[in-house]
Amino acid sequence: MIILGIDPGYAILGYGIIEKTGNRFRPVHYGAVTTPKEMPMDRRLEHLYDELREIIEEYRPDAASIEQLYFNNNAKTAINVGQARGVAVLACIKGGLEIAEYTPLQIKQALVGYGRADKKQVQFMVKTMLNLPEVPKPDDTADALAAAICHGHSADSRDRLKRAGIGK
Repeated sequence: MIILGIDPGYAILGYGIIEKTGNRFRPVHYGAVTTPKEMPMDRRLEHLYDELREIIEEYRPDAASIEQLYFNNNAKTAINVGQARGVAVLACIKGGLEIAEYTPLQIKQALVGYGRADKKQVQFMVKTMLNLPEVPKPDDTADALAAAICHGHSADSRDRLKRAGIGK
């Protein structure tokens, strides 16, 4: 199974593509799509959409895993990140991908075994589980890979439930 993980953002959108075979993960490609702050928001969203569609077309993932938003104190930032997240969801839908959404707590739980783990612990686990020489940069890229790994872990459980006639 090829999984696309996405950490949504409008300045930096992290993405990571992994392959899951059995209980092993292999990195396929990862990075970040960036937009300059002086670019108008509508153009930033268009750029994010276009770049993500190209990534989906090139790597043909089977599923997408997107981190859910958590609200911070800055409403404008939350709205803009929400718009970027919507664009990412649309790009995945247009690419024919099944989309799974996970909270930061669920992602941390899946990787570290503790939902309140700090960013360094999650990054260490991404590096270790994917056998990478160093933690991917920027942080958004490591977060996207973490979302993909989280989906890889939960996809097995979801498939077992489907086969048992429970769940979607």
